[in-house]
Amino acid sequence: MHRSTIWSLSMSRSAADWSSVAKAPGETAMTGEAASPALLKDILGPPALETIADAGEAASPRFDRAAFMRAAADGLDALSIMERVRHIASALHTALPQNYPDALHIVRAMGPRLTHGFQAMAVTEYVARYGLDDFDRSMDALADLTRFGSAEFAIRPFLAADTPRALATMMRWTGSADEHVRRLASEGARPRLPWAARVPALKADPTLAASILETLKADSSLYVRKSVANHLNDIAKDRPDWLLDRLADWPQDDPRTIWIVRHALRTLIKQGEPRALALIGVGHGAAVNVRSFAIAPETVRLGDRISIAVELASDSRERQPLVVDYRIHYARAGGKTAPKVFKFKTFDLAAGEVIALAISQTIRDFSTRRHHPGRHRIELIVNGQTMAEAAFDLLPG
Repeated sequence: MHRSTIWSLSMSRSAADWSSVAKAPGETAMTGEAASPALLKDILGPPALETIADAGEAASPRFDRAAFMRAAADGLDALSIMERVRHIASALHTALPQNYPDALHIVRAMGPRLTHGFQAMAVTEYVARYGLDDFDRSMDALADLTRFGSAEFAIRPFLAADTPRALATMMRWTGSADEHVRRLASEGARPRLPWAARVPALKADPTLAASILETLKADSSLYVRKSVANHLNDIAKDRPDWLLDRLADWPQDDPRTIWIVRHALRTLIKQGEPRALALIGVGHGAAVNVRSFAIAPETVRLGDRISIAVELASDSRERQPLVVDYRIHYARAGGKTAPKVFKFKTFDLAAGEVIALAISQTIRDFSTRRHHPGRHRIELIVNGQTMAEAAFDLLPG
């Protein structure tokens, strides 16, 4: 028997379901896990308004700084982060020339002078709000501005207004030398793009951007590949059979494509879908023995941390790939439960090997999940099959 292997992870809550925001030059990448909503709101506070005003003033003497600052500051405190994005776009409209091509020239010149992705998002929102009647010029501007802060949200009105025309433009972007533009081709057309307005045509047929994804399936940029995988994962939630059929035809000799496939299938893998597991070389079920599966402590209050420990022993004479997840059945009112699957570990288990896995998770409320007192059952899932169960009780108060 091989010596026991220990693997552990301290885990905060799973990332909120929202899209990554492209970072401006020199900016630290930020995700929904990195900041609370209050901190996100402050990103577009008074200092950001000054930076945007500086950018406009430097771009053109026709930019009315005083008008912008007056309009942008009015009522800002009460607004959420995305409300501030739209509010600042409206303020830009008061400060820019009323002739849209002239204003767009200034807006494009502002991009390199911005210092944070959310500032650029506010600028691209101006294009989304006031540029629909100048379709091609506005789309070109979004491809330019996406380098400074992702234009994935600003492109949605153009997709909704003329889906074929917008997708044709985005298909051309897949040939861009700039990874930000290539990513926008995929990210902007996601059927379930977090925080973004739904596009009716994509809601009706989430596969409309398939040619874009095919073109980018072996992209050299991880930034782009992540978007392609997320886009495909969106499709998995509505058209799983289509996705499985399509990915089965993708070549498996390029590590970049293999990476996309694995991440695109994450929802279906968590569901234990046999075809999804097969596409990543994993059988449905595994020849393993669960020696122990325990939750500690077994009684907690909101804010406490639980630890989940498991010991697996191979019953196979051959090395076998394992995908180990766990599903928490969160207690709900009226005796109901709401299941959610979390990733534990994906690895190869040698013949006769024993492995100990450990993970911890804080039980706390988020905007996407509220906890209720009661018994919370946890399932251990190995290669799509439930192999053990344990539970903890959440006390009230």
